[in-house]
Amino acid sequence: MSVQVSGFAGGPVGGAPGMGDDRGVAGMRGRQTVRDMVLSLAVIGILVGAIYFFIPHDESADAAKNAVKKVDYRVELITARRAAPYPVAAPEGLPKTWRATSVSYKASEDGKGGAWHLGLLDPEQEYAAVEQSDAMPRKFIQEVTLGATKAEGKQAVGSKKWDRYKGDKYNALVREEPGVTTVVTGTAPYGRLADLAAALVAKKG
Repeated sequence: MSVQVSGFAGGPVGGAPGMGDDRGVAGMRGRQTVRDMVLSLAVIGILVGAIYFFIPHDESADAAKNAVKKVDYRVELITARRAAPYPVAAPEGLPKTWRATSVSYKASEDGKGGAWHLGLLDPEQEYAAVEQSDAMPRKFIQEVTLGATKAEGKQAVGSKKWDRYKGDKYNALVREEPGVTTVVTGTAPYGRLADLAAALVAKKG
């Protein structure tokens, strides 16, 4: 008995998939994989964009620095030196990396005295302020230093010695003189406060 197997020469029996069909399936799978990768990357890109948009961020390394406005205190200084009963102190010759950020002169209730304030940022963006008043020294020092207490030792500033105060928020250098108390205080370290104190020039208008 002879058995004839049709289609043997042309391909597998019964129309089963051949090598050409396998290549077609592989191609479809490859295209699907590439498409899935592209879609995944697109989704990731959208998520990253959303995070960047909704989460606060700095546009540059100087964003925090530029956010603080520099003030010109020359007019206020002239006014304070004319009004205050004591020589008003302000820095002269500080590097440009120091920036004045706030200034005020408040007359006392009786109009005979007052308090001078000049706030600055040092080169490391730490706060330092010059505070002066003819009010009672103890209360004034407590107010402007946010409760700092007198520490051991003195700080040499030029030929003068300043008292050191240390607090949870501010450190300070204090000099009490007849008729006026001068305080240099802030978050800046003692060395930087001393630099500011050394640059102070006190004048009457």
